[in-house]
Amino acid sequence: MASYQVEVVPSPLSVLGEGPHWDIETQSLYYIDIYGNKASINRYDYAENKTYGATVDGEPVIGFIIPVEGSKNEFAIGIGRRVGIISWDGKSPKAKLLRIALEVEKGERYKTNRFNDAKADPTGRFYGGTMRLEECGDIFDAAEGSFYKYAKDEELSVLRTNIGVSNGLAWNAAKGKFYYIDTCTSDVKEFDYDSKTGNISNEKVLIDFRDNGERPSFGPDGMTIDAEGNLYVCTWGGSRILKIDPNSGKIVLEIKFPSEQITSAAFGGPNLDILYVTSAATERSGPQPPPAGSLFKVTGLGVKGLPMSKVRL
Repeated sequence: MASYQVEVVPSPLSVLGEGPHWDIETQSLYYIDIYGNKASINRYDYAENKTYGATVDGEPVIGFIIPVEGSKNEFAIGIGRRVGIISWDGKSPKAKLLRIALEVEKGERYKTNRFNDAKADPTGRFYGGTMRLEECGDIFDAAEGSFYKYAKDEELSVLRTNIGVSNGLAWNAAKGKFYYIDTCTSDVKEFDYDSKTGNISNEKVLIDFRDNGERPSFGPDGMTIDAEGNLYVCTWGGSRILKIDPNSGKIVLEIKFPSEQITSAAFGGPNLDILYVTSAATERSGPQPPPAGSLFKVTGLGVKGLPMSKVRL
């Protein structure tokens, strides 16, 4: 069994760090603080071992960040129920909103929803989902969100409705599988994935974290995958990442952190063998002192990740 090491990466503490995306081209990790004093986008520069941050004027909540295919310094970000395209040089304290690429859930009943986690599939299609704003009450009390896919040469598709909190996403294109987390169902679902159409089908529960129907003490949150096909599920309130073998549906490793709210993860570094992990410092039963809200890195796992895709928008 590989012995791993967890370290804090030089970066500001996030209120709700999320959405890490490793960009091979710039050797940088992009991620967001959804609810900072001002919601921010961030770039950890591997060569400099330094993190840069920026805000977007008029946007107090940012749900995700994904680099745009073929457009240098352009990124898709989640702003409310819209996907905006911004321009950012990776160092300036301000990013500029260029245009809106997509808007969902325009009706009055959805005004308290926002985009949460989103990624591009291996072909560059956008996949993302929504949730009811946390300020509206217990996330388990409402399933108002939906899960979407979109590409500029395709129609917007609603893949799933009645979603509580749309969260982790991962693809195994070689096996034609897609994995998805709705935090509120306390499980990881596996689908057949058609890379030609982007459609998903044959839903099944890969692993259920409930114990005799009782919710666990944590919520499954963000997720990534390694080159061997193993999943890494972050636990909100669980202080750990669970490595899951999708062949058996069993937990094969628990990666422990000095922070309760582990939100998402992405493999990065020059060899894609460093697991970068975001966390949050929002209060649960009490204040969350540092290192809560840190960006962490995990080394020594003995595995490599898969390259993440930019989005075609």
